[in-house]
Amino acid sequence: MLRIHFTGDDLRRVRVAQGVDPFWEMVFSRHRLADPAPPAVLRPWLAEMRRARGRLHRHERVVTALTPFGPYFPDFITPAEGLQGLDAGLQAILRTPRARLRDELARLARTSPLPGWGRRLAGGETATLMNLAATLRAYQAIAIAPHHDTISAAVTAESARRRRDLAEGGVDGLLRGMEPLMRWRPPLLEVDYDVDRDLHLGGRGLLLIPSYFCRRVPVALADPELPPTLVYPIDCHSHWAANRTESLVALLGATRATVFAAIDGGATTTQLAGRAATSPASVSRHTRVLRDAGLIETHRHGTAVLHVITPLGRALLSAAR
Repeated sequence: MLRIHFTGDDLRRVRVAQGVDPFWEMVFSRHRLADPAPPAVLRPWLAEMRRARGRLHRHERVVTALTPFGPYFPDFITPAEGLQGLDAGLQAILRTPRARLRDELARLARTSPLPGWGRRLAGGETATLMNLAATLRAYQAIAIAPHHDTISAAVTAESARRRRDLAEGGVDGLLRGMEPLMRWRPPLLEVDYDVDRDLHLGGRGLLLIPSYFCRRVPVALADPELPPTLVYPIDCHSHWAANRTESLVALLGATRATVFAAIDGGATTTQLAGRAATSPASVSRHTRVLRDAGLIETHRHGTAVLHVITPLGRALLSAAR
């Protein structure tokens, strides 16, 4: 279990990342490629990765060597600058101090074998660092970039939901809303974790980063001296699973009520079609009616169309539940 200890200053410095962190998504997507029981929602992506295996394999091997399932992988591979974009994060990796590379890769070597280039990387060799940056860029171009709109829409919706919880209910409302992923027992946040550890925030606050490819349990940075960060999995199902009452069905009709409930937390038209087991054309008809009634709003993110529930719609949905 991970126990995160808060002070009063920490409670005022809790925040939720607003965008996708490409480096955490690279790490967790690599884990999903090796997952013996991947979630059904990722099967189309996995099928595409199998088709791209010839292009992906040599890049994946490098990412795999640095990001084993556990109990440890180095923090420098997921720089804080990643939230500013891929280029900013790669520049941060290239600037990693040699002492940090040496210490983190030595710790990794105690639980996972390092390839020969790993020892050169630990020595801060410039050419090896440049090759790593090029490999990460290539992996991202194959595994992440083609699915950016879907990933971004899901992360944006989750972030908006959590930031709304924070605005309306404060840190208490935000953290209590995270159950069962984590349990808020003020001033302690308990997180199911693969190793037993305590993290004292010491007034630095906590950054929560929602992740599309993360699964099962949240993940924190290993070094307690780095800015406290907790990356957590988006629950793709719990916010739209059937949980409607007869009154909501009677008001909206069965299919429209299903579509409406499926939007909770935000969803694209394609996602709603899968969740409601209907066609995108049918979803579009129902979302138009819901939008005209003021129950949802629709926003465009790149080529994806994201639907979110309005305060009026949330009141109706909450009352029905």
